[in-house]
Amino acid sequence: MSVNDPISDMLTRIRNAGMARKAETTMPSTKILVAIAQILKEEGYIADYHVVEQRPQDKLVIGLRYGPDKRHTIRELKRVSKPGLRVYAGKDAIPRVRSGLGIAIVSTPQGVLTGYEARRRGIGGEVLCTVF
Repeated sequence: MSVNDPISDMLTRIRNAGMARKAETTMPSTKILVAIAQILKEEGYIADYHVVEQRPQDKLVIGLRYGPDKRHTIRELKRVSKPGLRVYAGKDAIPRVRSGLGIAIVSTPQGVLTGYEARRRGIGGEVLCTVF
């Protein structure tokens, strides 16, 4: 199945699997989705991820993480820049999510970074999504 916006598809699959209390979710793999999964793992929002090599396209498997009360660690997952309306931000305009409690994921010339890391490096880019 062809998807016009793979990032939105990824976020929706993670959100739906979390609401259904699934242990993991799968999706078609791309480089940017793997980079986003890496950031989510580093920030503690997901348990783990790995890529399963297949033909015609690899699969990205994301292991979800839950708290002691069996609530999903991701409370809000929002797509900011969409194919119909791209949202770019300079180094000073990168959004702070919930006063620093959440993260913004930004696609920069130096790769996919968190909003905090992009501000620290002094670069801007396309704001892909926010996570809380």
